[in-house]
Amino acid sequence: MRIEHHPLIPAAPGAQLELVSLHHGTPGRGPKVFIQASLHADEVPGMLVAHHLRQRLATLDAEGRVTGEVVLVPAANPIGLNQWMLRAPQGRFEWASGENFNRQFADLTQAVLDRVGDRLGADAAANVLLVRGALREAVAALPATTPLEQMRRTLLGLAIDADTVLDLHCDGEALLHLYTTNATWAPHGELLARSLGAEVALLAGRSGGDPFDEACSMVWTDLSGRLGPQRPLPPSCMAATIELRGEHDVDHALAARDAEAIVHYLHHRGAVRLDPAPALPATCCEPTPLAGSMPMHAPHGGVLVFLRAIGERVNKGDALAEVIDPISGVATPVVAPVDGLFFARECKRFAVAGMNIGKVAGREALRTGSLLSA
Repeated sequence: MRIEHHPLIPAAPGAQLELVSLHHGTPGRGPKVFIQASLHADEVPGMLVAHHLRQRLATLDAEGRVTGEVVLVPAANPIGLNQWMLRAPQGRFEWASGENFNRQFADLTQAVLDRVGDRLGADAAANVLLVRGALREAVAALPATTPLEQMRRTLLGLAIDADTVLDLHCDGEALLHLYTTNATWAPHGELLARSLGAEVALLAGRSGGDPFDEACSMVWTDLSGRLGPQRPLPPSCMAATIELRGEHDVDHALAARDAEAIVHYLHHRGAVRLDPAPALPATCCEPTPLAGSMPMHAPHGGVLVFLRAIGERVNKGDALAEVIDPISGVATPVVAPVDGLFFARECKRFAVAGMNIGKVAGREALRTGSLLSA
């Protein structure tokens, strides 16, 4: 294992932060996998999974069983890790800009076309190599005048030429679920969902907001659409956001199981070699559209009481929670917006008016516009 340190621009004299990446295997030999944990720095389960992964990968590397390249960033957001207020972490938004740490990653489509568009031809494999080189150059040319810009550029630079990108997050309280694109679901997204035992897989062509995973994968789809069939370019990066259940699911047994599931996926992708080879689960969850993941909102402020558990199949109109105004005594039910799986809910038990308190995954795409929460 090789350890690399990536200092960030200090926001002020003496305020030095850095990213640390752990590198396993040999660059250029076999598929490249990039894994990062807790880009939303207050979502802790990913860091514990990364802790178990680093030990497993270090052993495999020492035994010569990393057959590709695996880059692990065990704490992807040093800026957010340093944002605490009144004993509570504030790792989702950067204080200086107000920006969500997992939004506004660069779209490199035009930059790639400017660099190599006229050199792409009928050989798909050659096109992939040219595009990967152009992507690396385009990331290196991105501006970085603030710690946040440099952090984004560094993370994107580590991941942009990878075959697989796994971004480890969590929800409030949730089933293990993942987000990926329609173009990469078959076969590699489905393989990931099977390996993890994911209970929900949410697919979108583009979710909006330019999150990290889509910055790595959507550029391939966008380029392919602009190049046309005469200059073929297959979707060469399967990127997924993995939601490792809920904020409080910080448990060694769960994390060790999730880390091993990721290692099994890496075996099936050809990045590591396990002996004996792990078997794939026979079944996978049914993928549903991200536009069919329907949020529920608190009608007013008050005590939040859930009436149904996550993991339950529900019907449209079923009461899933109620919000109780402690002053007036008014108790208002919050009902399922669609038939589907109640897969995520808020972990706090007091709501303010309009707060997103849960999600039901339905089969029909009903939402448009930006599909991710703030």
